[in-house]
Amino acid sequence: MKRKIIIAIVAAITLQVHAQQTWTLRQCVDYAVDHNLQIKQSNITRQQREIDVNTARYSRLPDLSASASENFSFGRGLTAENTYTNTNTNSTSFSLGTSVPLFTGYRIPRTLELNQLNLQAANEDLEKAKNDIRMQVAQAFVQILYSNELCLVANRQIEIDSLQLFRLSEMMRNGKASGSEVAQQEAALAQSHLTATQAQNDRQLAVLALTQLLELPSPEGFDIVVPAADSLIPTGTAPSPDAIYNEAVMVKPEVRAEQFRLEGTEKSIDIARSAKLPSLSFQAGLGSNYYKTSGYHSDGFFKQLKNNFSQYLGLNLSVPIFNRYETRNNIRNAELNRQTQMLMLENTKKTLYKEIQQAYYNAITAQAKYESSDKARLSQEEAFRLMQAKYEYGKANITEFNETKNNLMKAESDLVRAKYEYLYQNALLDFYRGRPLEF
Repeated sequence: MKRKIIIAIVAAITLQVHAQQTWTLRQCVDYAVDHNLQIKQSNITRQQREIDVNTARYSRLPDLSASASENFSFGRGLTAENTYTNTNTNSTSFSLGTSVPLFTGYRIPRTLELNQLNLQAANEDLEKAKNDIRMQVAQAFVQILYSNELCLVANRQIEIDSLQLFRLSEMMRNGKASGSEVAQQEAALAQSHLTATQAQNDRQLAVLALTQLLELPSPEGFDIVVPAADSLIPTGTAPSPDAIYNEAVMVKPEVRAEQFRLEGTEKSIDIARSAKLPSLSFQAGLGSNYYKTSGYHSDGFFKQLKNNFSQYLGLNLSVPIFNRYETRNNIRNAELNRQTQMLMLENTKKTLYKEIQQAYYNAITAQAKYESSDKARLSQEEAFRLMQAKYEYGKANITEFNETKNNLMKAESDLVRAKYEYLYQNALLDFYRGRPLEF
């Protein structure tokens, strides 16, 4: 009972630590890689391939087996005098034998090489699973950053509307503003509160999505470390899709896994061809037996075992001549598997190139959107400043003021969306080149 209580306390403290700390992108990625269930399943598959390699490596060793048997016989049987009589007999035998494969048509070394290639492919599959979760975590992390800034934009809008409502209320007391203007501004403030509530809800959903990727039990208390503003703006020009692909095809685990499997199909063909060659094995063993027939005298159990003790050594040569075309068809199937794997490798490369192309042009588009959104935001800031001055001097009404303010808020929201899209797509291009996901 005490042990269960201690475990429960430790678990509660662990959850509290998770709930109180803020997470960087690197911490999120590392934690997800360590706890994601799909990655754990891939790791189990990799361990199974390790066992296959171990099994193939030790298949060169001699085997050893022991056996014992006890037989009883009843009824008529042939005696030593060549007559038939009703007798009961029983016999006991023991044996111990071993065999050593001397030559198997190169099947054992080729099987070992095949299993080693399968292990390397499983290692790359595991890394591919890790990369997939890294990309998902980074995307969810960026979504939280985006939601954070939308919340800030929405709160700034509430501040502007609140100040404007206060100003109009004071003006109405002095007879310089109408009740309809105040009511209109109250409606604008209520809409701003609604926008802020929606932004906060979107942020909570983004946090939930990330904590689920991290396999955390609850999003309560979870928060992220917001990177420095300067680090969020990508610098430099991305290489061309072909240049990125030439780097990616050398390092991406999905490509390397298919390459290892292609090499494995070559070994499978060699293994199938091994059946054409003879096999040679060495055998050795020892044994003894005891035999007794009812009605006849026989030596004692241990004396017979001693007298009947025997040993043997031998070589077993097996030469394949005809096995109903089984070997030929196995070779044909292995060659077809190689062709299929070549197509799978080519398809993986083409898929990778398409993904890089899409990410590249998304990054180019995101950069253009970011630059144009930044200019639009500057223009809307100036337009709002001028409109605010006009409104204060009575040269613009509340409708015009709110319209300009809403245009500014939209420009700021568009800028935030473009910035984080630009950030993610550039980070994705670097990730294809084998670089860590960082910003």
